[in-house]
Parts: sequence; C-alpha cells; structure tokens
Amino acid sequence: MRQSQLFGKTLRGDSKDEVSANAKLLERGGFVYKTMAGVYDYLPLGLRVLAKVQQIIREEMNAIGGQEAFLTVLQPRERWEKTGRWKTLGDEAMYQFKDPSGREVGLAFTHEEALAEIALRSIQSYKDLPVFVYQIQTKFRAELRAKSGLLRGREFLMKDLYSFHADADDLNRFYFGPIDKAYRKIFKRCGFDIHFTEASGGAFTTEFTHEYQQFSPAGEDTVFYCLKCRFSQNSEIATVREGDPCPKCNDRIQMTKSIELGNIFRLGTLYSEPMGLLYADKKGERKPVVMGSYGIGLGRLIAAAVEIHHDERGIVWPESIAPFRVHLLELQEGMGAPIYADLQALGVGVLYDERDASAGEKFADADLI
Repeated sequence: MRQSQLFGKTLRGDSKDEVSANAKLLERGGFVYKTMAGVYDYLPLGLRVLAKVQQIIREEMNAIGGQEAFLTVLQPRERWEKTGRWKTLGDEAMYQFKDPSGREVGLAFTHEEALAEIALRSIQSYKDLPVFVYQIQTKFRAELRAKSGLLRGREFLMKDLYSFHADADDLNRFYFGPIDKAYRKIFKRCGFDIHFTEASGGAFTTEFTHEYQQFSPAGEDTVFYCLKCRFSQNSEIATVREGDPCPKCNDRIQMTKSIELGNIFRLGTLYSEPMGLLYADKKGERKPVVMGSYGIGLGRLIAAAVEIHHDERGIVWPESIAPFRVHLLELQEGMGAPIYADLQALGVGVLYDERDASAGEKFADADLI
C-alpha cells in the first residue's frame, strides 16, 4: 500500500472530548472514525488490524472443533419472551422497537436464545453432542456509559461461541479445558498477559463465571489478585480484599484496575429448557441440552492493545496484529520503489511512504501509527 493513496489521514491533534489513549491514538492515526459516542467506523488501517485479530481467533476456534456461523442481529420479541429476557434486557441494554408492520423486534447483543432455537433442527440425540458453534458478528448494546473509545461501545464486533453438551461434566471438561486453553492462546498471540478471573454471571447466568483480565490503569474493572499464584477475583463478587492472605497460597492479595478482554459462562439448562432444546440419551429418555457461551470483544481487544502498547509518540503494535509488517519511508526520491517491489514480491505486508513530505513528518506519522 502506497501511503499517499491511503484513505484515512493522520491528524495533528487529539479530539478535545477524548481521555483514553486508544480513543486519541486510533482516531489520530487514521484507524477509526468516530460517528458518535460508542460508535466507530473502521478505516483501512483499522480494518487490517481487525482482520489480523479475526484470523487469530478463527484459527484457535477452528482448532478446538468450532464451526463458524453468522446469525441475524434483528430478533423477534417472541424468541426472547421464552426466557424472560425481553423485559430484563430491554430495561438494561437491548435496543427494542416496532418495525413498519408493527411487530416488536430487538437488536441482539448475544445469541443464546437464537442458537438454542436453531439447534432444535440439529440436536436430536446424544450422538449429536457435543457441538461448538461460533460467529464473529456486530452487536448492539444500549450503553448509557459509552466511553473510553473502543473499550465500551454501543455497536461493536464480538466473537461468541456456544457449546452444547449432554451433561454438566462434559461442559466443565470443555470449559476448563479446550476453550480456556484456546482463549489463553488467543490473548497471548495478541500480545496480552491475562489473568483468569472469577466473576459473576451478570445478565447471562446465575452460575460462577470467569473473565480474562488484562491489568491496566485504563480498565474499568477492579480486580483483587495474588501475584504469586495468579488467583484473581472481580471486585463485584470478591471474597477477599487488598492485604488479605490469598486463599490459595497465603501470599498477600493486591488490587488493580483491569480491562476485561473476554469471558466464559456455564449456562447449564437456563436457555435450553425454555427453548425446548432436548436430546434423547442412550436410554431414549429426553433431557435438556447443557449449554455454555464464550465471548471476546474484538474492538475492546484492539483498544486494550493500544492502551498497554503505546508511548508518547504513538501506538506500538504487537507484531501479530500490526496493520503492516514493514513501514518503508522514502527519504530520497526514487530510492524506495525497488525495495517496495521486492517486499511485495516476497509477500510482505508493507506500507510505503513515498509522499512528498518532510522526513520529520514521515517519522512522526510512522511513530504514531
């Protein structure tokens, strides 16, 4: 890519109403365009980063047997009424309205009900289990506190995987085994050092859940943790406080701000039973399918990468998700073209700055993006 042709130019100053590093640097670097609070457009540079993150996620989800689907965001009220979440989510976070025909519909920010209903056609017996289905799709959330750039949005991209099992034991094997290992690989490949953190289920389940937290002053969560054994609890459900002895190793509990990068939920039969999702076991008896759900916010992951990987000059991307492998700056006219051609022939992603601009401007933009 020739930088002179790049759609999305760098800006010289930060937006006055932005505080977080990711909001400032991603917009100033030409990665995103802010349409309104919590709603961002991805420009070509940002989309390249997003594509790298998607590829890493797909590789790890496919490696554990995940099958990719793509579900609708527009959802009928009747589907959500079955689980009682039409009212609870409408009060909290779900965009709900009437379409031109007068039918009540909503914009989903999660798909437990939808996939449980769809699974009625695929899951009939224990021989059909377990099965793992995921998607990477736009979600909408009526977020009253949309802030901090891509960390808290109203429209955002999410990877959500749903698992279907014959019993709780099989769910637990997947929950603490393949999916946990896959999540740890994803975050490590993207340049994070996560802490596996005990948390509440929120609007999804009454079960104990887990979050993948990246410690950062920019985070909105407060986490109590043990540096020695990596025990970690979200303050919302914490049974420990700063200075307490760790319940696992007796070392001292510390406290920090943190960014939640992903979460995993053991749903049990909370959604399968009201949706009528049953299977026949080996004896022919009908039993409810046991479910789990597992999410990663892609925009949040990108924002977190910027928050923990930047300096006073700009973003310092982990190589695995950098928009380009090489940034080639031509400081003398005609000298860069042969190198650019060689890199392209080798299949190396390269941003070639052949603009008619000063060396100082080119270096400043390179540091920024």
